[in-house]
Amino acid sequence: MPTKRRSKGAYMISAVAEMYDIHPQTLRLYEREGLLKPSRTEGNTRLYTDEDLERLEFILNLARDLGVNISGIAIILQMRERMEEMNRQMQSFVDYVRTEMLQHIQQGFSAANDAAMVPLRKAVVIDPAPARERKR
Repeated sequence: MPTKRRSKGAYMISAVAEMYDIHPQTLRLYEREGLLKPSRTEGNTRLYTDEDLERLEFILNLARDLGVNISGIAIILQMRERMEEMNRQMQSFVDYVRTEMLQHIQQGFSAANDAAMVPLRKAVVIDPAPARERKR
């Protein structure tokens, strides 16, 4: 679904309903079901951010284009959030490993690593030809 936003900012429920051709009660239902969480002004007016609108577009794509019901949308959103969190954790782990490896490379091998290495006294040559072929 193409983006229907004109500029950055926060949008009131009536503007969002008009932009996406949905009833304001639908937006209220999505909020009640925990699918959307718009911020509120001091006067308790809902304000939808660009991030809220991106999420709404995803919800509407699931509902309109794929026929997913509200319970299914909730499950998909939860799974999506879990996957994003796992992705953040994996990226953090990869960054940690990369940093540790770079530090190890920059420091060179420590004395403990050097002591653990055993030098070869005799060169080992492995003939890639199978034993049968050598006998012929």
